Amino acid sequence: MAGSASSQPQFMSSMNNMGNSSSNEPLMEDSDVNKIVVPERTSWKNLFAYMGPGFLVSIAYIDPGNFETDLQAGADHKFELLWIILVASIAALIIQSMAANLGVVTGKHLAEHCRTEYEKVPNFILWILAEIAIVACDIPEVIGTAFALNMLFHIPVWIGVLLTGLSTLVLLALQQYGVRKLEFLIAFLVFTIAGCFLAELGYAKPVASEVLYGLFVPQLKGSGSTLVAISLLGAMVMPHNLFLHSALVLSRKVPRSVKGIKEACRFYMIESGIALVVAFLINLSIIAVSGSVCSSPNLSPDDVKSCQDLTLNRASFLLRNVLGNWSSKLFAIALLASGQSSTITGTYAGQYVMQGFLDLRLKPWLRNLLTRSLAIVPSLIVALIGGSSGAGELIIITSMILSFELPFALVPLLKFTSSKTKMGLYANSIALAATTWIIGFLIMGINIYFLVDKLISVLVHSPLKVVGKVFCGILGFSGMLLYLAGIAYLIIRKNKEASHLLALTTPESRQMANEAGNASVYNLPRDDIVSMQLPQRTTTTDVD
Repeated sequence: MAGSASSQPQFMSSMNNMGNSSSNEPLMEDSDVNKIVVPERTSWKNLFAYMGPGFLVSIAYIDPGNFETDLQAGADHKFELLWIILVASIAALIIQSMAANLGVVTGKHLAEHCRTEYEKVPNFILWILAEIAIVACDIPEVIGTAFALNMLFHIPVWIGVLLTGLSTLVLLALQQYGVRKLEFLIAFLVFTIAGCFLAELGYAKPVASEVLYGLFVPQLKGSGSTLVAISLLGAMVMPHNLFLHSALVLSRKVPRSVKGIKEACRFYMIESGIALVVAFLINLSIIAVSGSVCSSPNLSPDDVKSCQDLTLNRASFLLRNVLGNWSSKLFAIALLASGQSSTITGTYAGQYVMQGFLDLRLKPWLRNLLTRSLAIVPSLIVALIGGSSGAGELIIITSMILSFELPFALVPLLKFTSSKTKMGLYANSIALAATTWIIGFLIMGINIYFLVDKLISVLVHSPLKVVGKVFCGILGFSGMLLYLAGIAYLIIRKNKEASHLLALTTPESRQMANEAGNASVYNLPRDDIVSMQLPQRTTTTDVD
């Protein structure tokens, strides 16, 4: 039993300190930071304390990149691919809940676990890939916001790109008013997007029976349907979201009893479910509106051409021509809300990734400036040279990059949450582990297929001579082999580092908790996470 005690020094030390005190107060006071404290009680009122992180995470499922994929899916296949959105949303809920559980149980987020688990070289590579993924996710959000400003105020796209950076920094300044205020702002923007597209449904009037049939009857008909389905699935789970969710849950101070941790995991799943249901309804509405508009018998030749290649910019003109000017404005407002909220959450993800992988913290304004610049510079160059069409193409390129990146965040998450050395009693059950690995392999397989298909398509249609195509093909497929070898390394490598913040995983620790009183067993405060979200304040937010 000595080995068990040594594997949990921080937790056991805290228990010893608590045993010497007759007080039932939390282990460490939070007088210097604004942190939400969850009371030790069994009540549905606690759910409100957990509400917030799921809505910040749900933004990634309704960002401008998803908008464009949904629009094209509806334009090409009407309602036939709605079932893909349903399946992807269920898979997303399972994966996001695992990310939340990792943070709740261990007191560390995914990037921190990667730093302690992997050697320097793999850790550095994972960090670089995570940073590239954040920039790749940021670019569609910058361009989407620029398109929205162009639709609403006729501002040139390149000027809109510059304004996007400034407006995001202004919104991020709202964090000084507390994490709850920021969460309420993001939730408001999510419901704004939902309201806009519900109104769009009122304009489009899709046939309800056809929508329900497409939602619950799997089908892949027509040329290109498989590729569009792959794009829909690949766009749903974002790599940066896994790092973000596992860190956001650390903004709550959760009781470290078995009951407290199980309640936190359960409520975070419920909260994520509510947020992802809203995101699912938004994606459903976009496809339904696009499918209804592009299947209308009264389309002009120009509108038919727009439906064949329906980008974010063309969608506004199409909606205005078919449904009226107000429909176009609603779409632009939804796109603006999506772009702005997505850039905020993307910036936070960048902060957590840098802090976790490198144990390095920059001042928030500096980190925000770097993240904005890395996304704005390529967006601005493309917008100036290629205009709206070039910016739309850049969104497609970034979606491919995100598909490429996903396994390097998803595999560590699956490995860590299925490991008893990391999660103790809260490790995934055999059934859940099998289910999540099946989902993981399915998503990775789809993304790899998508990448290989794109590589072959580029080679076939390339103007290069045969020798050039062969040389590029060798380079491309060598890169794919190296890519697959990296994924295989992450899958095969056994976890070595045990978590030190696991609660009540041995009979000894449970007995000590009972003697000290479970009501006072709280997690060690993550002041570094909280102060990254908020400036230091001298008030404490308690949720009664």
